[in-house]
Amino acid sequence: MSILVNKNSKVVVSGMTGREGRFHTEQMIHYGTNVVAGVTPGKGGQELLGVPIFNSVQEAVDRTGADAGLIFVPAPFAADAVLEYEGAGVPFVSLITEGVPINDMIKVANKLKAGGKTRLLGGNCAGIITPGECKMGIMPGHIFTPGPIGMVSRSGTLTYEVVWEMTRAELGQTTCVGIGGDPIPGTRFNEVLEMFENDPETKAVVMIGEIGGTDEEAGAEVIKRMTKPVVAFISGRTAPPGKRMGHAGAIISGKLGTAQSKVDALLAAGATVADATSEVPELLRKALSKVGVSV
Repeated sequence: MSILVNKNSKVVVSGMTGREGRFHTEQMIHYGTNVVAGVTPGKGGQELLGVPIFNSVQEAVDRTGADAGLIFVPAPFAADAVLEYEGAGVPFVSLITEGVPINDMIKVANKLKAGGKTRLLGGNCAGIITPGECKMGIMPGHIFTPGPIGMVSRSGTLTYEVVWEMTRAELGQTTCVGIGGDPIPGTRFNEVLEMFENDPETKAVVMIGEIGGTDEEAGAEVIKRMTKPVVAFISGRTAPPGKRMGHAGAIISGKLGTAQSKVDALLAAGATVADATSEVPELLRKALSKVGVSV
């Protein structure tokens, strides 16, 4: 099984006719993702990569029955794009765009929470992939392989690094979820961890966190009651206080959000924490063997 997306997902891409949108849509189609429509206002009626373009998300959904959306539009328009999917009743949307104003994301988060019908992944995320079935985002599909390990991560680059280590160690993945590194993510660690806990095909979970915020600590509260082993890695251990490292959300403020506070919370919850990404595959095998799972 998988979480959130699979081979049956019908994907709409907003901003598909732009440079980045076109490039990554072509990669997604080549991977096997069922891209059924693109959306660019003013270009409705055209076709690109064999995919019809519509002027609005509502029109695309009405014509194709799409149930997933991917957004590549510029930051000033990204929030409105998310709300367009919410208005059309699309249950899952991934926002790749970075630099979306925080005030815009606050409004989006409140609207989605009140509506309760659309789940947002991101912004500023690499997207999501169920290996061999569906790729929605910018990740390099060839490094992923089907298997029993779920992954959730704030960092796209670290996702690729750890997945490549796992794939080389013959530890495939059910679904890999990039929640993004912005201060207000649409979906958080605790929510994805719950999904993996409820997925019968996922036997263990890898969690990649970083400094800033308290989402990893909130995730640790879920790990306390999980029946599946979790192996974690926290980046930014050498970051000085007040210095933003990489993502907009990766900044230590006072005593909150430090790498050590996250490591301590995860260890207390029963997770195994790697000191280096290269350690993850071996730690996964040890964790799985303790619960009687052979891989």
